Amino acid sequence: MKTGEFEALLKTSASAVGDFLDDTLSSNQLVAGTPHHLLNAMRHGVLNGGKRLRPFLLCEVVKLFDGNPKAAMQVALAVECIHSYSLVHDDLPAMDDDDLRRGKPTVHKAFDEATAILAGDALLTLAFGLVASVEAISAETRIKLITLLSKKAGAPGMVGGQILDMQANGKPRSEIEITRMQAMKTGALISYACEAGALVAGASEEDRTRMRRYGENVGIAFQLADDLLDETGDAAIVGKTIGKDREQGKQTLAQIYGKRALEDRLAALVKGAEEMVEPFGERGAILVEAARFVSYRKH
Repeated sequence: MKTGEFEALLKTSASAVGDFLDDTLSSNQLVAGTPHHLLNAMRHGVLNGGKRLRPFLLCEVVKLFDGNPKAAMQVALAVECIHSYSLVHDDLPAMDDDDLRRGKPTVHKAFDEATAILAGDALLTLAFGLVASVEAISAETRIKLITLLSKKAGAPGMVGGQILDMQANGKPRSEIEITRMQAMKTGALISYACEAGALVAGASEEDRTRMRRYGENVGIAFQLADDLLDETGDAAIVGKTIGKDREQGKQTLAQIYGKRALEDRLAALVKGAEEMVEPFGERGAILVEAARFVSYRKH
């Protein structure tokens, strides 16, 4: 598959996810009765574009194992709500203090800080309701999905990674420390999306492990590519403020090892991801291309 073809596929998927999110935040019973001001802030935080990579990976893994596409989309929306809430909170003055997200004002700029905090809280809790209400999969599987999500999105995963990142401001970090932080802050939710896809589709334990490991490779690659973009990217293309890590004293592998060494590391992660889907042959081609896209993207 050519890069242009994959990007078109990803764009089509992102549009579909956006439409489903729009509908969910308009008519789903889980948001019925939400004050308009809060709902508008939630919509601003989640309906502002983006690659929708995590939903894409989840749905593609479900497709790989011939799972239920409707169930896949509902769980995928939950993952995107979690991801969006994390961005809303990350952008706050107390965290990364960003004014721009995907080329648009961040939620606390478009509304206010208190509303941004509550909008993030609401998106987080909505996500668990979405998973719990998937009727096309068994209650046992839903419990597994919710339990895993609470770990990957919570203190041992994404939230824990964020605090490690905050604590490192202005302090030197080893490669091991940076890699651990990245695996938690960014990698955990991406690996969840891939493993959750296997769960939704009822895949074997072996295949579930393969998808988790694939997601771990892609997750670390995503963050490394993000670090590289923060060092060398164009804000007009990336869609957010660049140079923030260096400005805030956050040490990254891009700063420690430089562009060439980081590209070598990305190539190794792509190879690791490819090895996880190799047994599926051509059926895994889209997941292979996804790993390459994540690693070599320009935005």
